[in-house]
Amino acid sequence: MNCAWQPFIELLPLWMREYVDKHGREHLQELRLRVNSPPMLKLRYGVEVMNRTVSSEDLSFCINMVTQYSPWSASTAPKCYYTASGGHRIGLCGNVVYRDGQARGVRDVTSLCIRIARDFCGIARDIGKLKGSVLILGKPGTGKTTLLRDYIRQLSADNDECITVVDERQEIFPFYRSSFCFDIGINTDVISGCDKSLGIEVALRNNGPTRIAVDEITAQQDCEALMRAGWCGVDLIATAHADSRDDLFNRPVYRPIVSSNLFDNLVIMHSDKTWHLERLNG
Repeated sequence: MNCAWQPFIELLPLWMREYVDKHGREHLQELRLRVNSPPMLKLRYGVEVMNRTVSSEDLSFCINMVTQYSPWSASTAPKCYYTASGGHRIGLCGNVVYRDGQARGVRDVTSLCIRIARDFCGIARDIGKLKGSVLILGKPGTGKTTLLRDYIRQLSADNDECITVVDERQEIFPFYRSSFCFDIGINTDVISGCDKSLGIEVALRNNGPTRIAVDEITAQQDCEALMRAGWCGVDLIATAHADSRDDLFNRPVYRPIVSSNLFDNLVIMHSDKTWHLERLNG
């Protein structure tokens, strides 16, 4: 198991670093910081609660650390989250600010949910090299991104593969201090920080991939970009928020990829981080 732990610890106010480091270095999954409440550590084996309350200044400190004191300039601010160095995701709650009918960010932040990015080598080994495109389904927190990362790495060991990862949120293969935090594999290229539509177009035009991988299909334009790539003869690997085949079929945003038979295989994640395979087509 690998984790870019130091970049995460550096986000935190000084008074909570030692406790979080001691109790969470190996087992922390989420850290929840709510104003006027104590920090809550969600661990693999349970929950730990500190005996001091979080202030609004503590929340501002975390936000300033992750954005380098430019919270409104971060590209993900309109979506109410930031991605920290090391791939850790920080979700924000508070008052959403709109301008010209579009969300621009969050002010008067009242809570943060910091999800810890960890890498587990070998967990996708049993999936094998499936023929065709693969869609990984699961509810939030079931380990979709973690499995996706290792599946890409397993495939990348094959010299017949050329995999381009469009890492919009910089969470699949995060970058820190001039290097990737996790092993990306020998035949993997990563396009970071751009939206999926542009990244997929760039990959098709410039990289000659055998497969394109993306995380979290959430919008119609994501589906349209994947369909363009799929019909160009490129296999796809992606994740989506659904907990079963029926759930996938019932969600309007996914209807284009379901009705077009774009994906051949489903990997369905369970709450205990296990998974099972289903053939979607054929």
